[in-house]
Amino acid sequence: MTPDGWLDRLADELGERRLEPTEVGAILKVAREVAHGVERRLAPLTAYVLGLYVGRESTEGTPPREALEEATRTVRSMIPPNGAEPDRPG
Repeated sequence: MTPDGWLDRLADELGERRLEPTEVGAILKVAREVAHGVERRLAPLTAYVLGLYVGRESTEGTPPREALEEATRTVRSMIPPNGAEPDRPG
């Protein structure tokens, strides 16, 4: 089974809509940026939080693609410039 096939099957099994290829690419790209710019272990957790946000916004009428774009912009705004230490709540 291909990775995309597995992901489609997971969505079907959970009763969720399948991700569009552009959504898959956007999520993987922002997860990679978090892994390299913040901390690797936060990449999958970031993807999870993005999913929560997109799900909530979708139920409120925002198209999923628009919600994902907004969420990824927010994530990118939080990634420190190369070499900078990320802000940590204190």
